[in-house]
Amino acid sequence: MDTVSQTQSNNTLSACLQRGQAAVNARNMAEAVVWFEKAVRENPKHAQALACYGQALCWARQRSLGLDNLRKAGALLVKSGRKTGDSRQLLLLAEQLQHWHDYPASLALIKQAVQIKKDVRGFQLLAHTYARLNDNTRALAASQQALRGLPNDAVLNLQHAMLEAKAGLYDEAGARLTRVLQMAAGEEQAFRAHKELAKIHDKQRNYARVFEHLHAAAALAPLLPEVRKQEAGFVYDLLADYTAGFDAELLRRWAGAEWLKQTRAPVFLIGFFRSGTTLAQEVLATHPDVFVSDETDLIVAIKDELNRMSALKDNVTAQLRAAGPEAVRQLREFYWQLVEQRYGDSAARRVFIDKTTMNTFDIGLINAVFPDAKVVFMLRDPRDICLSCYMQVMAPSVSSVHLFGWRSTAELYAGTMRWWLHIQPLLSLDVMTFRYEDGIADFQATFSRVFEFLALEWHAQAGEFYKQAGQKFIASPSFDQVSKPLYATSVGRWRHYAAEFDAVADLLAPYIETFGYSADVE
Repeated sequence: MDTVSQTQSNNTLSACLQRGQAAVNARNMAEAVVWFEKAVRENPKHAQALACYGQALCWARQRSLGLDNLRKAGALLVKSGRKTGDSRQLLLLAEQLQHWHDYPASLALIKQAVQIKKDVRGFQLLAHTYARLNDNTRALAASQQALRGLPNDAVLNLQHAMLEAKAGLYDEAGARLTRVLQMAAGEEQAFRAHKELAKIHDKQRNYARVFEHLHAAAALAPLLPEVRKQEAGFVYDLLADYTAGFDAELLRRWAGAEWLKQTRAPVFLIGFFRSGTTLAQEVLATHPDVFVSDETDLIVAIKDELNRMSALKDNVTAQLRAAGPEAVRQLREFYWQLVEQRYGDSAARRVFIDKTTMNTFDIGLINAVFPDAKVVFMLRDPRDICLSCYMQVMAPSVSSVHLFGWRSTAELYAGTMRWWLHIQPLLSLDVMTFRYEDGIADFQATFSRVFEFLALEWHAQAGEFYKQAGQKFIASPSFDQVSKPLYATSVGRWRHYAAEFDAVADLLAPYIETFGYSADVE
């Protein structure tokens, strides 16, 4: 290519990237995809163009193709990084891959990055990645490398303490977390340190000290920027609208319609945070005829598509009442198109389980679009659920933000279960209620019933679910727990903290009774 042609090509590429970025800023991902695709066609070996195209595709819910382009960008950045000795762009791309849950590809890039330049950020990210992939030994080693560079950094010490705790080094981890609190760390580091100290005291059976740290973390939570961003009333407004808008007529409108047979329905695995959905997910995923999607936005996408199709905006029940059979068929087809784009044709051909725990909120929408679906609803002792939620650190969202306080945790649980008990009798869906404690007490008998409900044969691999789980990324905070053999220590753990439940007894008592759990504290 001559100099003039090269200049023209570079100008075209630059213009496409600028227009693509403008579309991203305007949150028009469809347009961004168009411009970034043109940039890639102009220069298929331009790392920035490939990365922008891949990221835009992922945001446009074309994750499979998007990740392919991000990986291509990574291969090019490895080559350029080796020449320049600069690994910064490579690490940024690795973080993008992690955002879209491609931890194995991210790990490969980070390994290359730390070979190019042995800097603190590279080792910090390497430690995090190994930890999310359940390789705690390598995570600790990488974290130690990062600490050598910045031994007094609060964030690095917090990360290392968490890895020490996972390795059972509770005294070392506790001492390190205490130092983090003395480092004049920011609110976020102090919040996390208190949460981790609570977990360590729980492991060491220092039960009297656990809530001291949980309440200290709760006091800091309102100061966290990501918590302040959340619209705390959103969930309760949503449930109030759904309670008023969904009735048996709307929910059963298409039940039994012949045209439903033109597309099949998924299985939905739902419940409440920390109710055992991740355990059920991993046991079911061992079956060769099953594909489980892990905490996806597929139903959110259905809701967005319904909003796009309808003249009535931002009112799900009104939109569904106005929708005819053709619109419902279109939504069903849209769902399966997304499944194929994200997971490939083979996922859609198997028994597809959409495990998104808090799809409980949108069970009315699910029923209206998939009245022929099956639902597995996870139950667990409300006290163990609330305790586990309060101890856990979750990314702030409009729903999880309520789990940052003790009473607000119980309020969210009560509000969600009130909604579930209201709508369940109105559903046309085939629902199986599954108690977490039954799965722990009698694993094979209980899970055999789940497999039977899904018209699947029981197979011996199910009992070794943890082997498969330990070899992959799992989105849930329970990722490290389901990579271990079944254990019963999480059942009835609330009893160690019985006195703390006095403050939320009025909220939980109705559901403890309704779901058949003992109110005894002995």
